[in-house]
Amino acid sequence: MTEPPVLSVKDLSITYRTGKRSHVTAASDINFDLYPGQSMALVGESGCGKTTLGLGLLRLLPRLGETPTGEIVYRQKNGENVDILSLNKEDLRRFRWSEAAMVFQGAMNAFNPVLRIGRHFSDTLKAHAPDGAPYTSAEIEERASDLLRMVRLEPGRVLPSFPHELSGGMKQRVMIALALALNPQVLVLDEPTTALDILTQRSIVEQLHQLRADLGFAMIFITHDLGLAAELADRVSTMYAGRIIESGTAADIFYRPKHPYTAGLINAVPPVIGDLPELASIPGSPPSLATLPSGCAFNPRCEYATDECRDGLVPLTDLTARPNGMSHTVACLHADQVTYSRKVVAGNV
Repeated sequence: MTEPPVLSVKDLSITYRTGKRSHVTAASDINFDLYPGQSMALVGESGCGKTTLGLGLLRLLPRLGETPTGEIVYRQKNGENVDILSLNKEDLRRFRWSEAAMVFQGAMNAFNPVLRIGRHFSDTLKAHAPDGAPYTSAEIEERASDLLRMVRLEPGRVLPSFPHELSGGMKQRVMIALALALNPQVLVLDEPTTALDILTQRSIVEQLHQLRADLGFAMIFITHDLGLAAELADRVSTMYAGRIIESGTAADIFYRPKHPYTAGLINAVPPVIGDLPELASIPGSPPSLATLPSGCAFNPRCEYATDECRDGLVPLTDLTARPNGMSHTVACLHADQVTYSRKVVAGNV
């Protein structure tokens, strides 16, 4: 029997107010199911809505952000379903960290600079423990120490330190340990290896692999690094102009892309092995979300675009009908014309 999804997003849209009566749509028509233990990557150029979607899933949008339509159904540890968008303030506080947590982009600025690392763990465990379960000082130190060892850090060195006394890679690993403090079922990571050197990136990737295998959480990670997506993801979803325009297994996306934008992203990245092929950038720039072109938003940059592409939004079409959200779906009228022969060798593919 197929296990139900731990997170199900249906017809979600996210907007930002730009005036008393005006707004811009940053994400629209978002639909996906995330199953227990799965890893999903959101890829695309800067400004395509990846971070907005990640924040929206946990209701962490800035003050001007809103979710006018859709639902985010989460299956709790007790097996009951709840719509995250309907949670009150107190329930939402309990939900975060104990059920789902986020590792924010830029670990350099994610900590309170005047609090020691041990205090960050203490405040998190006390504030977000389910049902207000009390933690003694000894229990907090033991839990924090266990988590730091999981990410290969020495508790005696890290817990009494202030954030500025740690390197960037150490802070990123502390952020991951902190996110896992209450054993969430879903972990959202926003650019988890940004601004880190290549060896530290490799270490973070290996640790995420091991942690997911050991703890069994589902993971959504946001990245513009296609190599990281190939390394960590079971599924990859390409975003453009606030919409998911292609989604499939890592093998689907990196070996059989069916949207011209996805193929263009991969063609623009040099391989890490073999001869260097001719690289081709995608012409033009992403559109402003306030003034999207009619029809498919990618049509001004697409070599396959026809008048039909400009007539109306192109819905996602399922090409494979696979179970557990692993179908290969694409929003393109000319998917059968997209050819791609570049080979990718990394991680899951």
